[in-house]
Amino acid sequence: MPHPIRIHSFPLSGHAHRVELFASLAGIAHEVINVDLAAGEHKQPAFLALNPAGQVPVLEDGGTVITDSNAILVYLARKYAPSWLPSDPVLEAEVQKFLTLAAGEIAFGPAAARLITVFNAPLDAEFCAAVAARALGRIDSHMQGRKFLVGDAPTIADAAVYSYIAHAPEGGISLQPYPNVRGLLANTERLHGFKPMPATKAGLAA
Repeated sequence: MPHPIRIHSFPLSGHAHRVELFASLAGIAHEVINVDLAAGEHKQPAFLALNPAGQVPVLEDGGTVITDSNAILVYLARKYAPSWLPSDPVLEAEVQKFLTLAAGEIAFGPAAARLITVFNAPLDAEFCAAVAARALGRIDSHMQGRKFLVGDAPTIADAAVYSYIAHAPEGGISLQPYPNVRGLLANTERLHGFKPMPATKAGLAA
């Protein structure tokens, strides 16, 4: 491949991890370029030329640049790993529903709760916990009798929700009340090519 796929990432970002996780699970050859967020590299002109929003992840595939983690998942699946994004309209709609959940309640629930404890973000912990409980409860009910979120095989939906749910305890959100959610995480972790996100309780050094 003359232009290897490059994923501009940050080790403690769940948004970036879901892209790295999927690329690894799907066997898509790629190079990870870690962006030094603590040093403000994501606000420098070179990075802003790739993503004016100044956020990771960013995907470079030759001359194509894709931003937004869920958009990157869709792109990679469509182009390189179509079995991870069902073509059946009903199943594809289900996948999209969980991508919305990942960008919505998971982002504002467990992901935001983790931002408070790991990165000292000035957010409302009680609100984050309530949103997390709602999202995790819905997933737990949905997962009754299932191995993966959509259909009988893993999809980009599983990659999209994994990172922030697996690391919810770092934000003080217990997964103990949700056995089916824990089962989903375990099933994802057993997949060939699984790549964990580094655990942290300290977060970024000052």
